[in-house]
Amino acid sequence: MRIVLRGVVQGVGFRPSVHRLAERLSIDGTVWNDGSQVIIDILGDAESFLQELKDSLPPLANIESQEILDIPYEGPKGFHIIPSRPGSKGVGIPTDTAICPRCLEEMDDSTERRYGYPFTSCTDCGPRFTLISDLPYDRRMTSMDPFPLCPDCEKEYAVPSERRYHHQTICCPACGPRYRLFDRQGTLVHMDDPVKGFTERLEEGHIGIVKSWGGMHICARVQEVDRLRRWYRREHKPFAIMVRDEEALRMFAAPSPEELDLVSSAQRPVVLMEKVNNDVTEKLSPGLDNLGIFLPYAGVQHLLFQRMEDTALIMTSANIPGEPMLLDDDSVFSLGADCYLLHDQHILNRADDSVMGHHLGHRHFLRKSRGHTPSYLEIGISGDVVALGGQENISACVGHDGRLYSTQYIGDGDGLGVMEYLDSAVAHLRKLMGADGPLTAVAIDMHPGYSNRALGRRLSQESDCPLLEVQHHWAHAASLLVDSEVDRAVVLTLDGTGYGDDGKAWGGEVLCCDLESYERVGKLQDIPLLGGEKALYDLKRLNFAIDRLNGREGRGFNDNEAAVLERLMDTSVGCSSMGRLMDALSSQLGVCSHRSYDGEPAMKLERLLRKGKRNPDVVANSKNGQIITAPLFAQVEEMGLSPADAAYSVVECVLQEMVQIARIKAEDEGIRHVGLTGGVSYNKVVMDIVSDAVKQNGMNMVLHDRVPNGDGGIAVGQAAIALRNMV
Repeated sequence: MRIVLRGVVQGVGFRPSVHRLAERLSIDGTVWNDGSQVIIDILGDAESFLQELKDSLPPLANIESQEILDIPYEGPKGFHIIPSRPGSKGVGIPTDTAICPRCLEEMDDSTERRYGYPFTSCTDCGPRFTLISDLPYDRRMTSMDPFPLCPDCEKEYAVPSERRYHHQTICCPACGPRYRLFDRQGTLVHMDDPVKGFTERLEEGHIGIVKSWGGMHICARVQEVDRLRRWYRREHKPFAIMVRDEEALRMFAAPSPEELDLVSSAQRPVVLMEKVNNDVTEKLSPGLDNLGIFLPYAGVQHLLFQRMEDTALIMTSANIPGEPMLLDDDSVFSLGADCYLLHDQHILNRADDSVMGHHLGHRHFLRKSRGHTPSYLEIGISGDVVALGGQENISACVGHDGRLYSTQYIGDGDGLGVMEYLDSAVAHLRKLMGADGPLTAVAIDMHPGYSNRALGRRLSQESDCPLLEVQHHWAHAASLLVDSEVDRAVVLTLDGTGYGDDGKAWGGEVLCCDLESYERVGKLQDIPLLGGEKALYDLKRLNFAIDRLNGREGRGFNDNEAAVLERLMDTSVGCSSMGRLMDALSSQLGVCSHRSYDGEPAMKLERLLRKGKRNPDVVANSKNGQIITAPLFAQVEEMGLSPADAAYSVVECVLQEMVQIARIKAEDEGIRHVGLTGGVSYNKVVMDIVSDAVKQNGMNMVLHDRVPNGDGGIAVGQAAIALRNMV
């Protein structure tokens, strides 16, 4: 009989497990990789063999589909792993996973030949996606191909009882990659222990760069945060830290049980958790209540802590701000760090650290990348599409064979090299899936100025297929529908700005939608963006516009400046954004009046919101589904409310009005689900307010869990809409 298995069945010790089971059962047969699937030919009862196999799968394996064919076995006696064959494609490789306890024990044991060797891994752990070029998953298709096995590794590879039996990236100090230390000028520093040399320099206060899986990190001691900010020209944006262990973690944060589970999972994401307030944590994430923390996942990261007394290190992606993470050893010297710990293994697929939060029983991806890509969602609609996302936090999506596959996090569209990275990431994912033929459709955002539109046009022309422009917030809502497996819902789409189908800037919308169409049933009042993009950074412009809408004299500018802004009131684009509303609140209440990084004013407002209470006298008026927001600013100012109560009263008032609009529409349409999506939905106070209001109105609350709430998830929505509307 022939057994055909699909899923995560390559690169996880699957064939060795099949071999060991067959030998235990004394069954003759063969097993091999055929493209992305595994094929087993046996002389015996396939059903019972398959059941035994499922009971003894390796940790990272997952069988997603199976097929048993009545093909007589005519192979050799005994059981054999035979060479892989190029066959059907489809992503079935595991994600990169943290080094396992057994490999760590080897690294710590001075009697083992892999003692202190940072590239130690086995079939249960280590990098996968970041080092694979194509399927089937064999060494020749990985970045380990240039490193021939030594006799000892060849012996391990060939012995069925070894846990590295047929482990494709097996290596040791005698035959595998090596680390080297370089100084500021990029000159090699000859040392027997380059990791020790690197940590000694960190302890002296140096800023270093360390190459790991899927990319490089800028690395420094937490005590050097001020110097790092000056050097990296990153004055306010928070830095993530890597901590030695859970004990060290609790010195910096107060994690929930769910956050502990996330941070210690095999994927090792950066997890946002409530920080312990002190001078150090405040410098790491100025003005915020949370801090991004992760545990070591690569062997070299464990070695860093073994060779120094520090319990935490600042770790942030090594890139020129706004550009993709650097991979080439020669290019990284351009950053001008004090020292570099680099290895000679090529990174085939860069992948930034995933960033996650947890609230109300749901995971929330701020960035879905290393450890969580490639991944897919079942959609059950045939066709091949590519969706390219928005302009910020770009992640693309490929629809193929009834599934939606997301690329790793790419970056912001205006960054140098980002479009080339997006193009290559899409092409690589399509190749792995066998979806590199003609496309059914290509989906892009409606905004005429987005950088990825040119790539969309090119892909559309190459396949002679439609190029679909998908409204930004409909894509947000659609991504939530796919994520939650809900067909239709009324969704609050709250973010910074997205191009509306009326040419205005949206971002505070109530949409009744499915994958075929949407209706805008509610919105926030339009606030003129005085000077366009300038109003996104100089938030006093938002306050000036709100003053004028309230019939007041605009404040915060001299007479000449005010005269210019006054003339812009009638000509500037209107913006209905919840993100901009919170930016204006942040500015008016003295929290943040200038945005230095994406989301900064609204993020810093969350600290105030958590302390505030609703004043029942703060009331918003609505007309024809539009919530009039400008008078709320005057109300809280005239009442003399504390900044915390003012912030909470305005935000809670607006959200309650939006939920009421959603409820009325849902009841009229017989819909039970009300959803929340968009970048503002990462705010835990916002989540709490909306969730409580939805449940109090007897509706089902829908939140994200697998797709990023923010712009990193809209490609999923674009792809789903494209597939549905092309059928």
